[in-house]
Amino acid sequence: MRWHAELAWTGDGLAADVLIEASGGRFTAVRAGTPRPSDAYPLPGLTLPGFANTHSHAFHRALRGRAQHGAGTFWNWRELMYSVAERLTPETYFALARAVYGEMARAGIACVGEFHYLHHAPDGTPYADPNVMGEALLDAAAEAGIRITLLDALYLRGGYGSELSGAQLRFGDGDARIWARRVSALRARTLSRPHARIGAAVHSVRAVPREQIPIAAAWARDHAAPLHLHLSEQRADNEECLSEHGISPARLLAEAGALGPRTVAVHATHVTAADLDLLAGTSTGVCLCPTTERDLADGIGPAAALRDGGCDLSLGTDQHALVDMFAEARAVEWGERLKSGKRGSFTGFELLTAATSTGHEALGWPDAGRLEPGARADLVTVALDSVALAGTAPATATDTVVFAATPSDIEHVVVSGRTVVRDGRHLLLPHLEADLAAAVHACF
Repeated sequence: MRWHAELAWTGDGLAADVLIEASGGRFTAVRAGTPRPSDAYPLPGLTLPGFANTHSHAFHRALRGRAQHGAGTFWNWRELMYSVAERLTPETYFALARAVYGEMARAGIACVGEFHYLHHAPDGTPYADPNVMGEALLDAAAEAGIRITLLDALYLRGGYGSELSGAQLRFGDGDARIWARRVSALRARTLSRPHARIGAAVHSVRAVPREQIPIAAAWARDHAAPLHLHLSEQRADNEECLSEHGISPARLLAEAGALGPRTVAVHATHVTAADLDLLAGTSTGVCLCPTTERDLADGIGPAAALRDGGCDLSLGTDQHALVDMFAEARAVEWGERLKSGKRGSFTGFELLTAATSTGHEALGWPDAGRLEPGARADLVTVALDSVALAGTAPATATDTVVFAATPSDIEHVVVSGRTVVRDGRHLLLPHLEADLAAAVHACF
């Protein structure tokens, strides 16, 4: 495979007339200043590495628009989310996830981190195959043409001092050791699937008792797997943890051995200065989901402070109010502007790095997210002649794309050397819009 990019962001900066070659799903050559050979596919516009969506709950896509209607809080939103969770079957979950992952591919996402806790039948009884819901997600990603890290979540209680109930019954395995056996079985079956990896997740300190967290952390260490967790998304998370344990959620996780270089804390919106030191001191990464954090009125997280402390930042679309990595990237900078009254806390280079290489590393794919020989052959080409981007100057194309582009400007997407989107159309899911509509309507 050979492509010729008019402009390309190589990680070191912008380059023109870039010949890109790949074999076996990996880049073999990336050479700037090269005239286009006749057999190289032309990529007019700006070509970027494939994006990594570090935090996804695929079934939340069904809530788009419905969850934004009216007033309320995160907790009202959660009840609507539970109503969808109660209805899904392995078949409808597969159909919805395939369409959602197709939407992600269309938006330039080459790899998704699926934070998965919808495990069992509605009454909590395991299916004959206790991993059938996880398998549905793995199959959905394969058919949509993207890679997936399935972050299988430990979820054992409904909150501090409360048992699982209602839709939550589907989430629980009863005990962390039972969870670990189930996830180990899923991982063993996935080793032969090149598009998929299995990681671990602790849903949150409110959903997992303190003494159970070290078991999940040990599983992740033993399997050299990513460990993701929701952290301090709501002020109530901090207040309730302090009331029950006398310490912050970050401190509790540190004492449980759950923080470290393979751990990613999602949101971290309300971490304290002491918490930030814990995260940075353990080389824990942080995934920001600015659209969700705004949509649910969670607040604006301390992105610049986390970055300055040494935390690697990645990005996620979370509940999929939007599937747009450009929007997530620029919202990080815009949030800092609203808080500080200053512009330019984050460069376009930093924001693209969060959306690409750092995100892939957070999901256990350190060989992706870069346009360089040896990396996985993922490409995203953004047209620069749309209404939104017309007049783009080559010298500032990166910033223009970060701060103005949308998925509708993406023309070409390659994942592991395979063309998934061409001329703005998903080649594997030619009826993507209809598939999405049918899958969403099936949830209500």
